[in-house]
Amino acid sequence: MPEYLSPGVYVEEYESGAVPMEGVGTSTAGFVGLAEKGDVIGKPQLVTSFSDYVRIFGGYLSETKYGDKRFLPYAVEHFFINGGSRAFVMRVCPSDAKCASTKSDSILSFTAKNPGEWGNRVKVTVSPVSRVKTQVYEVDGNSATVRSIDGFNIGDVVEFADGKSSVYNRITAIEEKTISFENPVNPSIIDKNLVPTKFIKSSEIDVSVKFGDVKEDYLFVSLNTESADYICSRMSRSELVTVEVSSKPAAKPAPEVKDKEKKDAAPAVSGITAPFEAVGGKGDAIILQLSGGTDGSADSIAASDYIGKDGGPGKRTGIQAFIENSDVSIMSVPGVTIPEVQMSLIAHCENMKSRFAVLDMPKDRKKTDELLEYRDMFDSSYAAFYHPWIQIFDPLSKKNIIAPPSGSVVGIYARTDTNIGVHKAPANEVVRSCTGLASSYNTAEQDLLNPKGINLIRSFPGRGIRVWGARTASSNATWKYVNVRRLFIYLEESIRANTNWVVFEPNTEALWGRVKRTVEMFLASTWRSGALAGTSPSEAFFVDIGRNTMTQDDIDNGRLICVIGVAPVKPAEFVVFKIGQYTSESNG
Repeated sequence: MPEYLSPGVYVEEYESGAVPMEGVGTSTAGFVGLAEKGDVIGKPQLVTSFSDYVRIFGGYLSETKYGDKRFLPYAVEHFFINGGSRAFVMRVCPSDAKCASTKSDSILSFTAKNPGEWGNRVKVTVSPVSRVKTQVYEVDGNSATVRSIDGFNIGDVVEFADGKSSVYNRITAIEEKTISFENPVNPSIIDKNLVPTKFIKSSEIDVSVKFGDVKEDYLFVSLNTESADYICSRMSRSELVTVEVSSKPAAKPAPEVKDKEKKDAAPAVSGITAPFEAVGGKGDAIILQLSGGTDGSADSIAASDYIGKDGGPGKRTGIQAFIENSDVSIMSVPGVTIPEVQMSLIAHCENMKSRFAVLDMPKDRKKTDELLEYRDMFDSSYAAFYHPWIQIFDPLSKKNIIAPPSGSVVGIYARTDTNIGVHKAPANEVVRSCTGLASSYNTAEQDLLNPKGINLIRSFPGRGIRVWGARTASSNATWKYVNVRRLFIYLEESIRANTNWVVFEPNTEALWGRVKRTVEMFLASTWRSGALAGTSPSEAFFVDIGRNTMTQDDIDNGRLICVIGVAPVKPAEFVVFKIGQYTSESNG
């Protein structure tokens, strides 16, 4: 009960009706595979177009160097061609791949963000700049009274310039209009003129990182660790390089200045190195070329690289990196037909219960008995196999190649979900940009493969090349259709995502009624969209919650149990027309 302490009229709002529910997305894909560049540890990266993929992960991979492990970029490209719009990608790379880095005596060390020869094409340009300057009104030993302290920070190296020469000093303290320095300040820097010619100037650097058409500019960065513009902080989000500062610019012994020389001496005497000089720069700019990056050997990639390691949040690799991702609903490791990898992907989907695996059959298995032998190693309603491999155009070699179908099929899943809904079987759909098949199968051969859950891609005269199967890799007839399993994933995830408000509410009849109305409203909407069978809501689903679904022990232990049943739409897999002879006499 609310607490009332003063007499008066109080108005309270309360919620008793159904809570609107929104279905979760089902068309976001997840891919794992070999790429030219990109992070190999951490979170999968979102791409919304193939140009996005190229920017983050690089382009096509050559057959000579990578063989049948090169198909990730082709799969992602054909995912978008076939109707996909969002994909998360996780890169794997050979264990002997190395990152490119700068080779110089500079206190700055730039290293490519991730392994690969791509890093050898990265150039870093460093230039000296100054963002702010101020006049000096008074000098007292190591301190100077200045016009403005704006833009100066403790620890900054600054330049004392009188228009003729420059000397550098480091700020040790700032108070009101007074700046204290590491070394004594020469009074000759004082300039009280209305139009001054002598200044204390900040000393920063501009850093430009270039890779092909991609350029990153970091202006007015500092080597001062206490500055908000510290180079390591400013460049932490670079997609191309990481930077490390080995030490502070070394101080040089201050030269002795004789009394008779003081009048014409430089404005300050410090011996402190300018940031640009500490970096190794001379003149207007210094260009640092990264080198030493290697792609490693594709032969050294093992099943464990694709499976990945669970090093905890932000440190996962391979398939395991998708543990942190709640958006993906379809997954593939294109062209990788190592049983251990495919089993790991299936296990991941079964454990997460929110995604479905699209798998390729081995390219070299063409006979039905060979395909059935391979298929017998698997049994899961969270995966589906597709065969044969397809012919596509390779922009790299300028010729047609044989590629795994999974990327195109995942795109067809997304296209079907977007155009119709997850309840529609992703079959009898044209495979776009497919010019042929590695193998052709007839109806008699499909009669052997289809019941075992090997979904064929077939060519039909006048109708193009189409996905001609919609079965999971499950031996359980209840879950034999891809769309049925994916519909249940959609329903379960939608209900889970939209009922968090129930947690810690009083477990009473009022809550049970509200939960029931909420779920019924969502399922009624799903039924009206055509996803559930039945001519009425009562035929399509039921929702039961109350004393008949929970015992007193359940309630005492904080459990609220809601039982839901739905009638999913099954695909018309076998269309049978029974035809008989018709005569006017038989009609009479």
